[in-house]
Amino acid sequence: MSNLETKHLRVLIANERKDRLALVAPIVASLGHEVIAREIAVADVGPATARERPDVALVGLGDSSEHALALIDKIVSEAACPVIVLLHARDPNFINEASKRGIFAHISDADTQDWQSAIDIVLRRFAEYQDLKGAFGRRALIERAKGILMERHGIDEAAAFEMMRDQSRVDNRKLVDLATAVVDGHRLLPGERQASVQR
Repeated sequence: MSNLETKHLRVLIANERKDRLALVAPIVASLGHEVIAREIAVADVGPATARERPDVALVGLGDSSEHALALIDKIVSEAACPVIVLLHARDPNFINEASKRGIFAHISDADTQDWQSAIDIVLRRFAEYQDLKGAFGRRALIERAKGILMERHGIDEAAAFEMMRDQSRVDNRKLVDLATAVVDGHRLLPGERQASVQR
């Protein structure tokens, strides 16, 4: 996804108003992108996001801000793509609530010339967000593996890390792959220290 901003994107659009969806779709197409889903109902947008895996979602504020916020919630919960809100008029309170739910940007549906630039920026920020999320996940996995080794071998944190680092060099494996093996193996192996304590 590093160069998404320069290629054809798959876009999900959502709005409680069918007439607004009809206006947005040709604009998206004129930017060289494909509208892969047009959703109105909150109940349908989550499954559509999961099924279609869009590159970006555009959610318009229709008659009800609660409806638009519910659409955003469903798309964000799938964590498949960034969400951009389309506004017909300024609405700071709605934007504040939408930002709490995980939107990446908002744009005016009246000024379509800025849409592509906004999409490009959002895709870059979303990629950075996904990278950070992955890094935090890898860090948490390594910490869990260290904890297992500390418990199993009766060693401190520095020694556990050194043990993992040395083994990853010997096996020519990434540290995170080794940590995954430790965590996965821990679930299957009996607790040696626990068994020795019970004797």
